Amino acid sequence: MSAYQKSDVLSGAIALIQDHMAVITGDVVLITADTLTDVGAIEAICNAVRLAGAQYSVMTIAQLPFQGALSDPYIPSTVAAAALEATVWIDLTLPYLAGSHVFDVALKKGLVRYNLAVGLDSDGLASLYDKVDLDVLYRVQSTLDGLATEAQQKGLSCRITTPLGTDVSFRIAEPSLTKPRRATSGGIYSIPGNLFMCPDLESVKGRIVIECAYHEYYTRLQTPITVEVDGAIRSVEGGGFDRRLMDRALRRACGGDLGYVIHLTHAFNPVARFKGTNLLEDVRAAGNDAVGFGRPWWIPGGGENHPDGVMSRQSLWIGDHHIASDGAFTGDFAHFEDELQPVYG
Repeated sequence: MSAYQKSDVLSGAIALIQDHMAVITGDVVLITADTLTDVGAIEAICNAVRLAGAQYSVMTIAQLPFQGALSDPYIPSTVAAAALEATVWIDLTLPYLAGSHVFDVALKKGLVRYNLAVGLDSDGLASLYDKVDLDVLYRVQSTLDGLATEAQQKGLSCRITTPLGTDVSFRIAEPSLTKPRRATSGGIYSIPGNLFMCPDLESVKGRIVIECAYHEYYTRLQTPITVEVDGAIRSVEGGGFDRRLMDRALRRACGGDLGYVIHLTHAFNPVARFKGTNLLEDVRAAGNDAVGFGRPWWIPGGGENHPDGVMSRQSLWIGDHHIASDGAFTGDFAHFEDELQPVYG
């Protein structure tokens, strides 16, 4: 049961569909879900599409055992046909369809606006979209995207630390995923509220300590997992039984190797709460980081089938800019803390 009123959930869905994804009359919207998707979220999104005057269909499939390219054998052919005809695709599945052959073909057509809304539920619709000022959120997003682009162009070093012992440095490389205010052209979009950074693979050096993991499912770890990185991942330690699952997931995604760190993020949504139960919301809670491990999708043999880890309360430096300390914006960026206030009422 949602912690929010049904009206809040619908308002969030309207913000997602009509504002963020810019759905209008004439759009054909595909909503993909699996057997564990929150039915309330599906209903609200359908109502928001209907209010926008667009056509929609919902395709519910069995929950995939893997995400991305590893899911190809499990995706019904009917999903491929629908994806090729859609102009907007809201993907609620988890594991998700991004990186699959179906996804690649649809995106290469250049028409569909795909939203990676993996596991988005009713609470997420209300909090991540209805209870935050999206214009303010995107001003912060644009500022951070600009700093990341500048760091990539100048080859500046970045650093992340956390109280649990993370201390990792890297340089940002292309492609990084910027987040425009509205989805007006074909491509991949995701829920706002975090800075996405793709590191130069060989530049990543140090230690990453994660508190949650998405290996074969999403879970809060009883014991943190420590990942030692020197270019490639050198070791995975701790985590109890989950270490075995993470090791297996890495080697499955990387052809037997442990792979690399393929993305890091910095979250700043003021309403998202870190509960350890919902990947989508956890990686947008202020100060959290979704760390992607594996083989990146932009090199031969790569695919969007990587394991993820979550860190909290991180401190972040991009070049000479100290962006955040212990999860909160600091220094020249401290004013974001006042501007990013939840919207209630």
